Amino acid sequence: MHDLDGKPRYSRGRPLVPRAITANRLKFLTAIDRYILKATLLPMIAVFIIAASLLVLDKMLRLFDFVAVEGGPVGVVFKMLANLLPEYASLAIPLGLMLGILLAFRKLATSSELDVLRAVGLGYNRLLRVPYMLTILLAIVNLLIVGYLQPLSRYYYEQMQFQLRSGALGASIKVGEFNTLKDRMALRVERSEDGGTKLIGVFARIANAKGQVLSISAREGRFLATADSRDTIILRLVDGTLIQDTGKASPRVLSFTVHDLPIDLPKIEEFRQRGQKEREYVLPELLKIGWNKELPHDKRLQSLSNLNYRLVEVVMMLLLPLLAVALAVPPKRSTSSLGVFVSIVLVVAYHKVNEYGADVASLGMIHPFIALWGPFFLFAALIVWMYYRVAFVPGGQAIGALESVYAKVIRYLKRFSPQQRRLEAVKARHAA
Repeated sequence: MHDLDGKPRYSRGRPLVPRAITANRLKFLTAIDRYILKATLLPMIAVFIIAASLLVLDKMLRLFDFVAVEGGPVGVVFKMLANLLPEYASLAIPLGLMLGILLAFRKLATSSELDVLRAVGLGYNRLLRVPYMLTILLAIVNLLIVGYLQPLSRYYYEQMQFQLRSGALGASIKVGEFNTLKDRMALRVERSEDGGTKLIGVFARIANAKGQVLSISAREGRFLATADSRDTIILRLVDGTLIQDTGKASPRVLSFTVHDLPIDLPKIEEFRQRGQKEREYVLPELLKIGWNKELPHDKRLQSLSNLNYRLVEVVMMLLLPLLAVALAVPPKRSTSSLGVFVSIVLVVAYHKVNEYGADVASLGMIHPFIALWGPFFLFAALIVWMYYRVAFVPGGQAIGALESVYAKVIRYLKRFSPQQRRLEAVKARHAA
């Protein structure tokens, strides 16, 4: 505030500051920050949902085939998918974060709002305040997922696979096929009704150690539980024929109205303990194994490789806002979306490089730190250079050469479009 003569007013030796300016400085999130937050959240959530859904749907089809072949209940599919969600989330979170920030700044750039914000003194570093808040929050969430939740969920997923193969999850008798029970009994059912409780067209063949064979066919049957033993069930057959072949005399043939056939269930093996695979260890366990010199060298290398792989994937998220901004701003008077495509290619390619580095390091061909943090520092240097070109070089472009080549290719392809051909035909008629 100033007097009429233009001199600033002072209060106790300090210049007076307008109340409106002071209130704005006290606000943690300004209107611009809230605007960028809204513009970032919507595409980020959308990309996260789409990416996770595509991964889940692709896996769901294979799981349905697997459960159908093993004869398990349908509900197991959704339990197995739930255990795969942390693994898919660790891939979808970085991709959604980067594309959310990229699409938000691309919208600001193509609508000239970014030029206005920079003209009033708001640089890229200031505009990235809210995106970095989201990045740090999501990086912590992703660290908890890959460090603690994903190893446990992966173990439970493989445990359910094992239980499904062994029949511990209620695997059913396959209709129309011969099912082997206890190695000496074959059972075949033509069809089932009432949710599998009623069996139609039952045939059973039982052989013992003495070479005696018992063949049974019945119109229908039901499985009944026994109170004496949980390892034995009763197959109650109705209206059938029993043929007993002892191998010494002619077979005996009997007809029955109701016949109870006891069936011993096979013993189900217990699943292995967690930790036989490195991806099933949580982060403190990996660190403890990697620094334990009493363990075999191969075991330590595998643990250190998996530990560095998880950490480098999380730390890379801190550079994604810089990469998103560097690829979000197209050249002036251009609406090119090449940056979106390049960003996806870079992130996916870097993820595959990390996977390859972890595999090579686990084999002892290269030190885990070099195999995983070497590509990280190279990629980080590339991202910082790209961001510097866009943020601090006047008229600078991170992928300017690619943009020019992309524009030439698009112009060349437009020559073959039907609209361009019709336009050229109209011009030719007017010229004639």
